[in-house]
Amino acid sequence: MSDRPESLPERIDANSETIDRELFKLVLTIVELVRQLMERQALRRIDQGDLSPEQVEELGLGLMRLEQAMTSLQERFDLTPEDLNIDLGPLGRLLGE
Repeated sequence: MSDRPESLPERIDANSETIDRELFKLVLTIVELVRQLMERQALRRIDQGDLSPEQVEELGLGLMRLEQAMTSLQERFDLTPEDLNIDLGPLGRLLGE
């Protein structure tokens, strides 16, 4: 008997036609996780008053550009935000709701 959760596939689909998309999906998932963490940290620093108005503006523009790039790449590979939100089984979804 296996301890593997039923929601996880038995093996990774390594179809040569879809491997590029699946690899890119994994990379974008990691980038999205880091982007969300950076955004939360930025908001904490803004709330604490650690940043000058110029730094807040620069940070906001950088985060907006990153989000736009993510959206563009998702469209290019026909991925939705839900596609990037990996199910971790009993731990829940990676990116939250």
